[in-house]
Amino acid sequence: MRWIRILLCVGVFLPSVRAADLTQGLTEAQMAPGRMLRLESAREGAQIPVYLRATPDAKATLVLLPGGSGGIGKIGPQGWPDGANFLVRSAPLFAAKGFHLAIVARPSDQTDMDYPFRVSAPAMDDLRRVLRQVRSSFAGPVWVVGTSRGTVSGTAAAIALREEGLIDGLVLTSSVTAAKTPGAVPMQALDKISIPVLVVHHEKDACRVCRPDEALAIDRGLVNSRRHAFLMFSGGEGESGNPCEALHFHGFIGAEPQAVERIADWIAATPLP
Repeated sequence: MRWIRILLCVGVFLPSVRAADLTQGLTEAQMAPGRMLRLESAREGAQIPVYLRATPDAKATLVLLPGGSGGIGKIGPQGWPDGANFLVRSAPLFAAKGFHLAIVARPSDQTDMDYPFRVSAPAMDDLRRVLRQVRSSFAGPVWVVGTSRGTVSGTAAAIALREEGLIDGLVLTSSVTAAKTPGAVPMQALDKISIPVLVVHHEKDACRVCRPDEALAIDRGLVNSRRHAFLMFSGGEGESGNPCEALHFHGFIGAEPQAVERIADWIAATPLP
């Protein structure tokens, strides 16, 4: 049975939470850090850095794919990557919601994870290696969660690896939608995806290649996904800098806890075979 839900989330946000304050209120156990692994790529001499964090009694594992050039920052004083990317800075919040985490960083032989690389066969093989490591490290379902350029990677992986049983669900936040952009999510073969998919966007996302009015086309293209939904956020505040960067509405600035909660709730409510 195919499930289609389109939800409009308006006016449901609490006061703004700055990026530096996101971990306030989390317990010492919830802030317990993970560890950095460096997996061997098929490309000679190249490694794939992955930050793995186990969570007691986790319901699933989230494989987080940041956008931009794919960097996740350095390991900060609390033992977590300190990058500003929405998924990276929100990682402790996802862990506190009961998920194992795998934060995938840029391979050592790449200076920029551009669009062509993200949909390439070598990139798909890198993600295959990450997903196999995740499955050997953690029990339970595995959800790939991408943001911005990470949605290009996540969608491509859900299509390319669909017969391998490595991905149980997909979450796309601030998706790349511009038709002329290589790997734009609406232009990929969405009809080949059968796993559950959640599409999340902010109505004030001003990034020219991630237009809110084009994001619904992703949900409409998921004709064979057994359950999918589209969530459009409003709210948050404190935006600054480039509208395509992490500290703007493109990165759900000021609304991170609410975005994490909606994603976590949808995953928890999604039955898997």
